[in-house]
Amino acid sequence: MPPCLLRHLLLQEYGDHESSHHVQFTSLDGLCYGMVKRFGDMQIFGLRKCEEGCKIPSSSSESWGPVLPPIGQIARAVSLALTRSNLVAPGVIAFIVGEFARTQRTLAEAEGLPTKDTLFLHAQDGHVYLTLILFSLLECIILFIRAIYLAVLFSPCIAMAPFAKSLGIQFRKIWLRVLHLTLEKAGPAFIKWGQWAAARPDLFPRDLCSELAKLHTQAPAHSFNFTQKSIEKAFGRKLPEIFEKFDMEPVASGSVAQVHQAILKYKYPGQQIKPMVVAVKVRHPGVGEAIRRDFVIINCIAKISRFIPYLKSLRLDESIQQFAIYMMSQVDLSREAAHLNRFIYNFRRWKDVSFPRPLYPLVHPSVLVETYEQGESVMHYVDELEGNEPIKNALAHIGTHALLKMLLVDNFIHADMHPGNILVRVYRCKSPSKQLFRLRPHVVFLDVGMTAELSKRDQLNLVEFFKAVALRDGRTVAECTLRLSGQQDCPNPRAFIEEVERSFKIWYSPDGDIIHAADCMHQLLEKVQRHKVRIDGNVCTVMVTTLVLEGWQRKLDPGYDVMQTLQTLLFKADWAESLSYTIEGLMAP
Repeated sequence: MPPCLLRHLLLQEYGDHESSHHVQFTSLDGLCYGMVKRFGDMQIFGLRKCEEGCKIPSSSSESWGPVLPPIGQIARAVSLALTRSNLVAPGVIAFIVGEFARTQRTLAEAEGLPTKDTLFLHAQDGHVYLTLILFSLLECIILFIRAIYLAVLFSPCIAMAPFAKSLGIQFRKIWLRVLHLTLEKAGPAFIKWGQWAAARPDLFPRDLCSELAKLHTQAPAHSFNFTQKSIEKAFGRKLPEIFEKFDMEPVASGSVAQVHQAILKYKYPGQQIKPMVVAVKVRHPGVGEAIRRDFVIINCIAKISRFIPYLKSLRLDESIQQFAIYMMSQVDLSREAAHLNRFIYNFRRWKDVSFPRPLYPLVHPSVLVETYEQGESVMHYVDELEGNEPIKNALAHIGTHALLKMLLVDNFIHADMHPGNILVRVYRCKSPSKQLFRLRPHVVFLDVGMTAELSKRDQLNLVEFFKAVALRDGRTVAECTLRLSGQQDCPNPRAFIEEVERSFKIWYSPDGDIIHAADCMHQLLEKVQRHKVRIDGNVCTVMVTTLVLEGWQRKLDPGYDVMQTLQTLLFKADWAESLSYTIEGLMAP
């Protein structure tokens, strides 16, 4: 007897009684629970054994073997009929009939005779397997076509690679330029890989990193129709319901997403308020799938490169593993929103530093709405030869102390702090004498998708590293560098330590005083690359971010030394306890 018919009979017979107890029979277990008071545990046990013995649904309960359809129906009917009395015997009879039905079904299964249920499930599984096979085949075809395209695209670069060192500097420059153009043509995954590789001088030669740092990120914009559909799909509302005004032309377009300017629609239109200008970042169509496929191909190439002599030294397989983590943080825009909130909290007391504010609930992995930040690129002041000296000096101090706070206090570092991601706003404020006005810069950090966090061990090692650099202790610098990875596989650590120690003695000798500390660190990273010293990705990212920041700050204020400031903080304060107060005091308005 089908469960639905059983439920109907019980509701018809005992519906009024059970409704007074607020019982809803939504399943066989619910029926059994509702019948316990009426029939007793033994009868229900028999009914359950009967149901267990006849588990095949009635719509497909016939079998093509010894199991006959009447057995299941007889067992259920007898169990139901007999349990209407309040005796123990009916429960026993129901139990026996149920066991008989279950035994007959087990015999049929043991003989390998298929039932309709089995055939139906097998057919359903067959459709699933066939669909999976077709999709896998299609995916392989797409990957194969993409691999052929990339092989043709990269063939000139690969053919030139063996001679990049042996045919002189001019040929190497041509090869680097060809590599640059090839990565730009290859798509977003390869552009991002090039930008990431530019920040890893511990893995790649310095001239290669310098060329990859110039990678062009202005990608073609997608259509406004796709932008509108993405926003409406992400937030479940029509575009005019969210925004009062929306610029169809993007302000900027990168390899992963493009940015539009818009004005939020206020929910109380009767009130007069200042319009809120926002930036709407929308991910490009199919960029996630494209990056995933390209990453599969890149990973295969990296594994093959281990067997090619002139590519083995680049350690592509190691770089790809570290690049995967960086790439995923770039594609998911909701992660960038989380990073923004964390930075906003960390710098909540600073008046000279700010970040765009994500506007929840308008946050989605493919769409991010945040405050639109006005300002001028810091490059305007970096490239300016003369003038605005007070502003330049203030910018150098603000950038340095912001980085030191991220590194030593918060342990959450903006890892893409190049000048293109830094805006400057200049305010007029009264001087302490309150008679004259002075100009005060305000720094806005953008694009925080790429961040770095250090373990406690790495943080301590990095602080000791900077202390050793400040003390000009080459041996300690080399030893700290070797500890900057949990899995160090340097083939000759002693040779590395001795070379670094000799270099520091030369750099800081009377003849080497003109060498800047940042230049020493650049040369140190070249030795790291040559000796195949492994440095964890986050640690190297922090080191390179420090060098990038130091580079443009040296142009802003040639007399300002980031390393000297770091030395002052590390030796005048116990960084583990009071460094935060020291930095806060330095940046107090």
